[in-house]
This record gives sequence, structure tokens and C-alpha cells, in this order.
Amino acid sequence: MTLSPEKVAVFAAEAAEDKKAKDVVILDIHDISVVCDYFVICSGLSSTQVKAIAENIETKLEEKGIRKLRIEGFKDGRWVLLDYGSVVVHVFQENDRLFYNLEHLWGDAKVVHL
Repeated sequence: MTLSPEKVAVFAAEAAEDKKAKDVVILDIHDISVVCDYFVICSGLSSTQVKAIAENIETKLEEKGIRKLRIEGFKDGRWVLLDYGSVVVHVFQENDRLFYNLEHLWGDAKVVHL
């Protein structure tokens, strides 16, 4: 069974919420980017929480047969990027999220509501 990119994004967002991620947002960028179809963006309060959120997303998606292509930033736990091909998950510490402000950068994207 192959899941749609939107379902993968929703599962990732739900896994982030399981670990009390803050301000979980799904952006549908498929009409405005060739990079991927969806961004999932969320925040943690510390590097420990950011890592726990990223690990839970990875575990929950693996349980559904979805494997990441790569992961970046896990060691520092400030901005962890999980690449699932058509879905890219960004888990930030709050200050880094405010600094990079991806929601503003991708302001033309549609927000998918959970």
C-alpha cells in the first residue's frame, strides 16, 4: 500500500503532536515548488525535545512502511530536517524557527488543516 504525500504529511504531523510539538503546520507547496509536495513544520522547546519529536516521526512513519531518504541536523537538535521525498519535515527549536521563518518564506503555500 502506497500512501499519498498528504497522508504522509498528516501522519508526520500527528507523530510530532504525540511528543508535544508546538505550532505544527502542514504546507502544501506542490503548486509552487519542485522540491517536494508538503512541508511539515513544528517546534520543540529544547534540543532534547526536538530530537524526541524527530525520532517519533521517524518511528511512526517506519511503522507504516515509510522510510526517510535522509536526515540532517539531528546531532545539534536545533533544526532537524527529515526528507521523505515528497514530504520534508522541519523540526525546529523555537528561536531557530522564528529566525528562518519558513511559513513566511513559503507564504503562497496552502495550509493543510489536521
